[in-house]
Amino acid sequence: MAKATTATSKKTPAQVIEFCKRNSIRIIDLKFPDLLGTMQHFSIPLEEMNEELFTEGTGFDGSSIRGFQHIEESDMLLVPDPDTAVLDPVLDIPTLTMNCNVKDPMTQGPYSRDPRYISQKAEAYLKKSGIADTSYWGPEAEFFVFDTVRFDYTDHSGYYYVDSAEGSWNSGAENEDGHKNLGYRPRHKEGYFPVPPADMLQDFRSEVILKMIEAGLPIEKHHHEVATGGQGEIGLRFGTLTKTADNLMMYKYILKNIARKHGKTATFMPKPLFGDNGTGMHTHQSLWKNGTNLFYDEAGYAMLSDAALHYVGGLLRHAPALLSICAPTTNSYRRLVPGYEAPVKLAYSARNRSAAVRVPMYFTSPKARRIEFRPPDPSCNPYLAFAAMLMAGIDGIVNKIDPGKPADKDLYELSAAESAKIKEVPGSLDEVLDALEKDNEFLLRGGVFTKDFVSTWLDIKRKEADSVRLRPHPYEYSMYFDA
Repeated sequence: MAKATTATSKKTPAQVIEFCKRNSIRIIDLKFPDLLGTMQHFSIPLEEMNEELFTEGTGFDGSSIRGFQHIEESDMLLVPDPDTAVLDPVLDIPTLTMNCNVKDPMTQGPYSRDPRYISQKAEAYLKKSGIADTSYWGPEAEFFVFDTVRFDYTDHSGYYYVDSAEGSWNSGAENEDGHKNLGYRPRHKEGYFPVPPADMLQDFRSEVILKMIEAGLPIEKHHHEVATGGQGEIGLRFGTLTKTADNLMMYKYILKNIARKHGKTATFMPKPLFGDNGTGMHTHQSLWKNGTNLFYDEAGYAMLSDAALHYVGGLLRHAPALLSICAPTTNSYRRLVPGYEAPVKLAYSARNRSAAVRVPMYFTSPKARRIEFRPPDPSCNPYLAFAAMLMAGIDGIVNKIDPGKPADKDLYELSAAESAKIKEVPGSLDEVLDALEKDNEFLLRGGVFTKDFVSTWLDIKRKEADSVRLRPHPYEYSMYFDA
């Protein structure tokens, strides 16, 4: 089959159907995220696709999807979004993939727990507020690529094991895949930007971004990240909220599948290795109105406007609750500890990567002015995380929340007295869930999030926290077995 041209945005159902015929598409894959952010899908043959599919949808069992329906109310509908139609870049059989919205067949309206619908409501609320008409998002999702992973936990055992040919711990291995050990590995915390042969994944990441570009993702760059053992980052160019969340889900899908084709495995787990940097998702964001960047003021601190500073104030004030959605796993808090480039201090600063909010200063153009919220990690559901950050920022602007003075020094090197004056992010999933329980009104405004969402999220996440809390940790045997 001749190489197909990617179906681009703003397509009508008729155009999508014509695209499929023109490019010999055989299968239509319908994707949607569960509440926790894992992409789900099912597929139909081309013959089952017609224009009614884009309005009436097709049925699925909502009780089998995490965070969705109970079994007695399980029937749900999936409605594809034609703007997201794209030729799947990793499958062998010609397949068109589309992101979908979830519809309640009883009300014939959108489903309140559909993450994609929540992100769309956040965008609509921003416009209705009159503050801005567009928000732009640029997530920096880091990852690890390992050569093998094994893990298990039973009532009488528990372990994990990961390995990477690139890991510094293999410097003393006798051979690599039957060949002599040739050295050249990034040392712990020294993996940022080394050229090959130390960077063993250059061609792999290049292949990945070319597949991403085939799928229409706007890619800026790729590089090795700080940790040894295959940590990397691929930079997505900024975009609008829901579109960027769609792109990030496709980013994960492509990376994981290309890794598998190479006999490797990719993970977005925040802290898979002890003693080295974890995996974050620093998130750049800005607000625009009528084509003007509302975050720019030539005379302001770091060229930030008052609106931008108030937005930062909202992020910092609501950060503990935000992290229940933006850093939503027990493993997230293995990363959010001082000393590993994890920004635990709730402060803001220009250029300063030790602060929770950084103001990038690469360029002075008004269009480039933005803020970067650094505590999130890519274990989050991006639709929910972006929406929650936007709601916190809007609350900051509406209530003119003062972010305080900037912290223009290395926050990791403060004296004890100086450090005590700056609040830190909570240190566990339990703590951020407690914060969300107390502080969620800013999320509920405009019906963007709902009380039902908050209670469901708290219930699911508290069970996750308990599942870790109730089990003995393998390292406890090293510390306490001889008690």
